Amino acid sequence: MNLPNSILELVKAQNNFDSIAYANCFAETATVLDEGKAYTGTIEIEKWIAEANQKYKAVMKPIGYTESGSSSILTTEVSGTFEGSPLILNYHFEIIDGLIQSLEVTA
Repeated sequence: MNLPNSILELVKAQNNFDSIAYANCFAETATVLDEGKAYTGTIEIEKWIAEANQKYKAVMKPIGYTESGSSSILTTEVSGTFEGSPLILNYHFEIIDGLIQSLEVTA
């Protein structure tokens, strides 16, 4: 599977529970939508993923990828310390100039 560098780095950061490296994959004004909540900017994104990592210990295994222009969808098997693990989740990205502008996580 041929993934853009920003997505490869995001998966690596997630699987290493590195919230700083994870947030560094995003543009300064990026937005993340997850579980009905929005997080804007790299500081909020770093705080959100650090809390999620501590709570869920989630690791991602990419299983599919589609891309159309600057929009893409990464399908992953996510396992961790949450009910229903593992789950198949879709990560909807908007990537411009190598940085993630937006991410929405859906089931």
